[in-house]
Amino acid sequence: MNHERSFTIRPSQLKLATFAAVCMVLFACLGCRKTSPPAQGFIYVSNSKSDTVTIIDTASFAPLRTLNVGKNPTGVTPNPVNSEVYVVNSDSGSVSVIDAHSNQLVATMAVQRSPYFLSVTPDGTRAFVANAGSNTVTVLNLQNRQLLGNLPVPAQPGLARVSPDGKLVVVSSRGANAVSLIDAQKLDVQATIPVCQNPEDIAILADSSKAFVACTASHQIAAIDLTHKRLLALLRVGGTPVSLILKPDGGELFVCNFEADTISAISTTSNEVSESFLAGNSPVSGVFSADSSLLYVSNLRSSSVAVFDVPTRKLLVSVPVGGRRDQMVLTPDEQLLFVTDTGSGDVSVLRLDVRRDKKIQKPPQRLFTMIPTGMQPNGIAFKMLPAGN
Repeated sequence: MNHERSFTIRPSQLKLATFAAVCMVLFACLGCRKTSPPAQGFIYVSNSKSDTVTIIDTASFAPLRTLNVGKNPTGVTPNPVNSEVYVVNSDSGSVSVIDAHSNQLVATMAVQRSPYFLSVTPDGTRAFVANAGSNTVTVLNLQNRQLLGNLPVPAQPGLARVSPDGKLVVVSSRGANAVSLIDAQKLDVQATIPVCQNPEDIAILADSSKAFVACTASHQIAAIDLTHKRLLALLRVGGTPVSLILKPDGGELFVCNFEADTISAISTTSNEVSESFLAGNSPVSGVFSADSSLLYVSNLRSSSVAVFDVPTRKLLVSVPVGGRRDQMVLTPDEQLLFVTDTGSGDVSVLRLDVRRDKKIQKPPQRLFTMIPTGMQPNGIAFKMLPAGN
């Protein structure tokens, strides 16, 4: 007797079975697929009185690690190409190298006496450090961490800034009332230009055609033609201009006048001061939003951060943050603003509203949290590691 049974598969059942098989294959592939970790962002803060650097995780708003570096760390600069972050140690005459992947100190490079800041070329291969105590500019090869040379410049150079095209280095010499221009490839001083009294901070246009230099003692800004290497104008601003903030579109330069409690606006095309407006008590630093519509200003003595509408120069809101607020950094997504407090040893975090609703007269900028650091934090920088690293 034949006990075999015959089965008839309906077309609808065949389609359902095929669909189920395809789904199983897809789920299996997704399960085997490696997902890249999200991008990570870290804040690096130099603590000059603790001889340390505090590393803050921007995801958890907590200190991730504290690294011992040299004596009196000041300027902090991320490499624009690789994962390194550089810290200048003023009293040690050295530069500490931090690997942002491991957030560990990986090297120390010697420079000369009393350096404060470091500037990196756009390709990330070289660094220039002005040594105020040695009247030199140290050139470092960042790829093999070797010294390329020490170039003599006029007295007390405080800042050496690389132009955006990487061809020139602009050096302000406070003791000589002069600005030097260095060829970044040939490593020689091409020109020394007399400017105004005690030149310090430097801003360079994106096309590398002009540099603007703040002279704190004479209350002036020097405009310099970098193509023809000559002084274009000396512009009168308020008392003690300490920092220069260039708009992302390059059309205007804003000056923090520390003693005058004002901000001066300069047209970078006409080299003229268009106006000055009240900021707060002792404005010391500032940062623009990416679309140039908002300006955030740190006021040292009034313990606040002021937010201005740039087109109208109107103060939108002043956020009380306490302490002696100094340097600041804005995250690329413009959601968070980190501000150092040189007095109490912490960093304030402001959560920002990035909406551009013109009906809002006072956008809800507010103090979100405060993160402890070391003693007298001053330099601050943000470094983003891309996803998958």
